[in-house]
Amino acid sequence: MRPNRFRQLLREGRPTFGTHLFTMWPTIVEVVGHTGNFDYIEFSGEYAPYDLNQLENWVRATELHGMSSMIKLDQEPRVWLSERAIGAGFQSVLFADIRTPDEVRKAVAAVRADAPGHGGIHGVADRRSAMMNHAGTQHYIEALDDIVVAIMIEKAAAVEQLDEILAVPGIDMIQWGPADYAMSIGRPGDWYGPEVERVERDVFERCIKAGVPPRAELSNPKDVDRFLEMGVKDFCMGTDLYVIYDWMRDNGRVLRDAVEKVYGAAPAARPAGGSADTAEARPPHA
Repeated sequence: MRPNRFRQLLREGRPTFGTHLFTMWPTIVEVVGHTGNFDYIEFSGEYAPYDLNQLENWVRATELHGMSSMIKLDQEPRVWLSERAIGAGFQSVLFADIRTPDEVRKAVAAVRADAPGHGGIHGVADRRSAMMNHAGTQHYIEALDDIVVAIMIEKAAAVEQLDEILAVPGIDMIQWGPADYAMSIGRPGDWYGPEVERVERDVFERCIKAGVPPRAELSNPKDVDRFLEMGVKDFCMGTDLYVIYDWMRDNGRVLRDAVEKVYGAAPAARPAGGSADTAEARPPHA
């Protein structure tokens, strides 16, 4: 496994910048790398289709550009998915749908080595990253220690037990999930409501106080100020699916309007609409 840039920046207390991809096409990974603006890319595997061969090639593309890689996993089977992702070369794992401190401990254990003093259950396997790290050696154990463990706080039960969760050894980062939280308290779709935003601020402030960095999700850089005011250093902005949609919606409409001024209105392919029709209708992260 290559040096983990994400881990290094967190260790030094410096800001970090990521973005999300749903696509598994390695060329899109390289497009992000060519910008020089991102330290790592999150593959949002909880939402997107993939297979094990694609995971390896996706990670190879991040390595070509000196970036780290994160994968967001479904809640089950957490252990199997995390071990195969790490085996493909992913350097960070974001565990979704966490509810209790015990689930956090199991998530951390899935990443760390099954070796004295490391508290994990991750064994030796001849997968891609293990072969590069001399499977079963001290170097292999240290590489597993360098994997960044991030936890989604997105359920009412997790918020209620947040202090206990933050006290679990091995957590490197917290990610707030307003959409799931709003649904879990019986207020679906209210992720920008005042009550949810009050809980969001409380979560961020408690994480910072506990020394566990919270990551802020952004759709637009103009939204960064309120997080900077809280002392947040870690950000993940943009998702390929929505970037494409927004560009097609906005620029397609401009083109149609310009042409229709000359030739008259023509019926659109289909009426715009639905919950994805405005960026404001989307949660910054589920």
